[in-house]
Amino acid sequence: MKYTTYEAAETFLFTQLPMYSRVGASAYKKDLTNTIALCNYIGNPHNTFKTIHIAGTNGKGSTSHMLAAILQTAGYRTGLYTSPHLYTFKERIKINGEMIPEQTVIDFCNTIQPVLNTIYPSFFEITVAMAYQYFAQQKVDIAIIETGLGGRLDSTNIITPILSIITNISYDHQDILGNTLAEIAYEKAGIIKPNVPIVIGEYVQQTKSVFHTKATTTNSKQYYVQDNYTCHIAAQTAQHLTCTVTNANNATALNYTLDLNGAYQAKNLCTVLQALQVLQPLGYIISEADVQYGLQQSKQINGLQGRWQVLQTNPLVVLDVAHNEAGIMQVIAQLATLQYCNLHIVLGMVKDKDISKALALLPTKATYYFTQADIPRALTANELQSKAANFKLNGNEYANVNIALTQAKLQATENDCVLVCGSIFLVAEVHV
Repeated sequence: MKYTTYEAAETFLFTQLPMYSRVGASAYKKDLTNTIALCNYIGNPHNTFKTIHIAGTNGKGSTSHMLAAILQTAGYRTGLYTSPHLYTFKERIKINGEMIPEQTVIDFCNTIQPVLNTIYPSFFEITVAMAYQYFAQQKVDIAIIETGLGGRLDSTNIITPILSIITNISYDHQDILGNTLAEIAYEKAGIIKPNVPIVIGEYVQQTKSVFHTKATTTNSKQYYVQDNYTCHIAAQTAQHLTCTVTNANNATALNYTLDLNGAYQAKNLCTVLQALQVLQPLGYIISEADVQYGLQQSKQINGLQGRWQVLQTNPLVVLDVAHNEAGIMQVIAQLATLQYCNLHIVLGMVKDKDISKALALLPTKATYYFTQADIPRALTANELQSKAANFKLNGNEYANVNIALTQAKLQATENDCVLVCGSIFLVAEVHV
């Protein structure tokens, strides 16, 4: 079949092939065979440009965007591959902040038609191959590649990067990645390649031993961010976060202002700074001015949304894609820094995860608006309400997130706070 419109090509991508973000584990393939075969069919484009590979439970999207913004500011033609998208498929594949053209998506879908019946690739496998071909065609200087799920068997993991980054490890996707932090770390550590340096953002003892063992085996130089950097939040507004970062190796302290304004971005900032220290000796010329500007303009440069995204004040309305234990913990810490009268939480989650740990963290002194995203994976609002009641989280259920948010804003006073969280897909459906 030949596609002549973007809408037809997008429909092919979304409905003809399994898509993890919509249906869950049934779409996940623990094997790189299809990706290797598909990329071989299109000429192995991933071997023609340099890459940085980023994995982690949380923070990899923010880290990817900040790093890409800095490299772009420094004059490098920078590809950026991330997932999932919020509003349009094209968000997943960008060069210098510009989304992949619709015609390029159409052309790629047509190009691979002859092999679909022999390879049977998944949505994610096709998307990865599309990104690699586009970056090669456009001759990027470097591409930031974010893993989808895990690392070792993630479709992106056919590249040999110049730098690997693992932001952190916490509980998420246990049905696929393992039930312990060490097991999850083992899957993420699969992106560590022979003689390629590895930056570890955060660790605990059981994960550090996994990383150290793998990196020692691959002769990869190891950089542990929390040992080398400390960060103090100096100021925070609805639009910006200012941090003072101290480098333990030379005792220098510098201030950075980020337009990604969630307090949890302080840790991602340190990971980015460590990555830059590794890149510079590899020949990348990046000035302090490039770093400062890239961090201040990261949202504008690359369009990242849904990370402590302030929609309005009076009442304060915030969107955050926090959806697992660690993410919810970070959001709760952020809320603790604010002054408000009453808290309203619009909440929606997916049904194929253990949400009990996340629910246990949420405050009981809040009014809840239980809802669901329009995807097969969504936990129904009624089921979520029932599960939440076990943790003394009370509120009504609503058919969709916009109805829930409208009701929350009607009930909130101008000194209240309204938070929408629990699922990336829920945040994506908010009318902004």
